[in-house]
Amino acid sequence: MTDIKEVCKDIRCDIMTSIGHLGVGHIGGCLSLVELLAVLYFEEMNIDPADPKMPGRDRLVCSKGHAGPAVYATLANRGYFPREELLTLNQGGTHLPSHCDMNLTTGIDMTTGSLGQGFSCAVGVALGSKLEQDGATIYAIIGDGESQEGQIWEAAMFAAAKKLDNLIAFTDYNKLQIDDEVAKVNDIAPLDDKWAAFGWNVIDVEDGNDAEQVRAAVQHAKLGLGGGKPTMVILNTKKGCGVKWIEDLGAANHNTKISEEQARAAIAEIRGEV
Repeated sequence: MTDIKEVCKDIRCDIMTSIGHLGVGHIGGCLSLVELLAVLYFEEMNIDPADPKMPGRDRLVCSKGHAGPAVYATLANRGYFPREELLTLNQGGTHLPSHCDMNLTTGIDMTTGSLGQGFSCAVGVALGSKLEQDGATIYAIIGDGESQEGQIWEAAMFAAAKKLDNLIAFTDYNKLQIDDEVAKVNDIAPLDDKWAAFGWNVIDVEDGNDAEQVRAAVQHAKLGLGGGKPTMVILNTKKGCGVKWIEDLGAANHNTKISEEQARAAIAEIRGEV
C-alpha cells in the first residue's frame, strides 16, 4: 500500500531539487499543491504510466500552469519519465518547460500557463469525454489569483449549463498571489457561495495540505459523478507548505531565487533531518 505521506515528501524534495538546480522558480504555488497531486496520481486517477495515452484515462489539467514543476515531480515519481530529467527544468532542449506543455512532456494532458485558459480547456475536455462516452473523469486545478480572471467564470457557467458531472475542479486557495494577498488585490471571497451560485457542487477542505482530508474530498466528489453538476473542491492551503522559510516569505515566494544549498537545507527539513 502506498504511504502517501512519504510520496508527498518525495515530490516536495524533487520540486526543491529541480528548482534549486535551475536557481529560480514558482516554488510557493508548487509546494501548496503536493498533497492533491499525490492523492490524484497515486490513489484516485485511472491512469497507466506505461500507456500515457490510454483511451478513457482520467485526465488532469493544471490551469495554474506555472506549477508545472510540481506536476513534473509527481509524474516522475509515478514513473512517467526518469526522475533525472527533473534536473533539466526550463533549460535548453528540455522536455520540462516552466509551464506545462502537452507537446513536450509525457503525461501532461493540456498545455497551460496563460491564466484562465487552461480551465476553459478542461471544460472542453470534459465535454469531449461526455460526447465520446469514454467514462473518464476530468480533473482541473486553478489558482486563487487566477480566479480573478473572467474566463474562469465563463467556463464555470458553461460547465454547469452542459451538466458536466464528469468534471472535478480544485481551487488552490493559499490566499496569496504574485503581488500581495488575494483579498487585498481583488478579493474572491466568499468562494464557496460563488461556485454554488454558478451551479456547481462545492466541497470545502479545511486543510488542503492534509492528504487524508484531500483524499476524503476527492472520494466525496466522485460520489457526484453522473449527478448532473460539476464539482469544485476548495482547498485551503499554505503557499510554500513544507519549508518554513519559504512559507515565511509570503507573497514573495510566488517566484523566487533558490540556491542549491538552500534546496538541500529545505530537503533536510522536509525529510525531518533537522
